[in-house]
Amino acid sequence: MIHQVKADKTLLVNGPASVRLVSGEAEILGAPLNISEKIVIRNGKRTPFYIKKETSFDITHGKDAPFEEADGDTIPNSWRKAAEEALALGKPSVALVMGAVDSGKTSLCTFLANNALRAKRTVGVIDADLGQSDIGPPTTVGLAYIHKPIRDLFYAKAEEVHFIGLTSPGGAESRVVTCINDFKKRAFQEAKDFLVINTDGWVEGEDAVQYKVMLVEKVVPSIVVGIEGEKELSPILSRLSKPSALTIETSTAVKKRDRDQRKALRELGYKKHLRNSKVEAFPLSWIKIEGIHSSPSLFLTNERLRKIEEALGVRTVFCEETVEAILVFLKRNQSVDFEKLYKAKEVFKKKVEVMHQGDERGLLVGLHDAENEFLGLGVISSIDYRRKVMKVSTPVTREVATIKVGGIKLDNEFREVGTAATLWAVFQSTLEGQS
Repeated sequence: MIHQVKADKTLLVNGPASVRLVSGEAEILGAPLNISEKIVIRNGKRTPFYIKKETSFDITHGKDAPFEEADGDTIPNSWRKAAEEALALGKPSVALVMGAVDSGKTSLCTFLANNALRAKRTVGVIDADLGQSDIGPPTTVGLAYIHKPIRDLFYAKAEEVHFIGLTSPGGAESRVVTCINDFKKRAFQEAKDFLVINTDGWVEGEDAVQYKVMLVEKVVPSIVVGIEGEKELSPILSRLSKPSALTIETSTAVKKRDRDQRKALRELGYKKHLRNSKVEAFPLSWIKIEGIHSSPSLFLTNERLRKIEEALGVRTVFCEETVEAILVFLKRNQSVDFEKLYKAKEVFKKKVEVMHQGDERGLLVGLHDAENEFLGLGVISSIDYRRKVMKVSTPVTREVATIKVGGIKLDNEFREVGTAATLWAVFQSTLEGQS
């Protein structure tokens, strides 16, 4: 349908939809549109078209994807001030964007990148929002170089991707910070003089505060730009000694999404990056297995194993003990009596984790080459412990040297069905114990 919009208004279009500029003049987050250019808006996203001159659009949208008009520009003046201050800091400079879930971080990063291009800067963007990653697949940190105005970071070409394997940095804080620092150095080596860093929406609670403070202290950005509505960033920003922190408000164009909608967006990402997957068999003697957690194992004697099996009343396929827990791996038809499990925890003074053969099915993995370059995602189909073969469904066709196991489980339709924070350690240790 053809829809006309007068000048100095903003057309807000919800996805799924496509919008083609027929006539007039409009821009998205500082990126001008060309006549006949078609913009595709993903499901769960909202795109603001600011009308600079009376404009006609050809709009195709889903039945649950309405559009509306707002007076003026939905980009707040504080965003423009933030862009001006960030770009006035000299070269090279780094702007780190912080905010809660659905505060508009990605839109602000896009706006900053477009303003930097307009100022003739060479621009890089690091996307470290693991749960809502745009530059890389879900559960990864991505680096992109922006050479021309961009309307959606989802369509930016990833130069580097680092697999974390989680949708939140909790439990992998140091790995995420190290990755961001590595990407920062890489961007500067490639002569990028303006770097934007997008972060996740984990800002509530002491663990989140400590992580964000550590992130700023280690990465040392030139400026921190915090989007907040009700001082939710104060516990973080008040602990920063440097650099300067600028707080701005969210845009009225930002679409609030619930947990299910954010999960649905991630699942679209899984489908995109796992499309055309085939099951590949990897002999475990040829590849290296890494996981998201690496708690050191204790030496488990035959006598210690016998005591654990007696306490639980089962014969284990494999058993591993760490400082924090005893990890027990059983056949699919085996079970442990609840009372025995409870008593075992009291006797051994630590958690007892029980898992079964087949629990590895559906675990998300990252495949890497001999230089540790990320090749793509995969999903574990099965592990044959007797033949020592891992089968992975993946679109990757290049030679794989390392498989890094994440903490997310997917079903056959690439829908998230749970997490598995310790499972990797179990089967990794199983393989080591049988080698």
